[in-house]
Amino acid sequence: MNKKEIQNATFPDCPIRNVISHITDKWSLLVLYTLEQKEVLRFKDLWRQIPDISQKMLTSTLRHLEDDGIICREVFMEAPPRVEYRLSERGKSLMPHLDALISWGIEHQENILQDRNKQSTDTQQ
Repeated sequence: MNKKEIQNATFPDCPIRNVISHITDKWSLLVLYTLEQKEVLRFKDLWRQIPDISQKMLTSTLRHLEDDGIICREVFMEAPPRVEYRLSERGKSLMPHLDALISWGIEHQENILQDRNKQSTDTQQ
């Protein structure tokens, strides 16, 4: 049984656990933010924009976001085949909320880092 099946079986009617878990993982936020900035990207271009993500993890993240209808994947039957990703209408409706979270993070980043450093200094003493 995979992680998705376990979550769905354990919390079938919980939108927070079933949806938020997909959009708040480490890579999904970066993928969504990148697609918001560039509108349409091919896989390799998206991979270049997020240099520390593995190809396997990017593929998995894109699949989850597509399964939830947050991004759209379009395949062009060319030689070689071309695949493009973009935010869906649902994904676009999500972005103001994520942008607010990003703004909050920027606004509080310095203080948060100071608090982290204070905690690590206190722990070492």
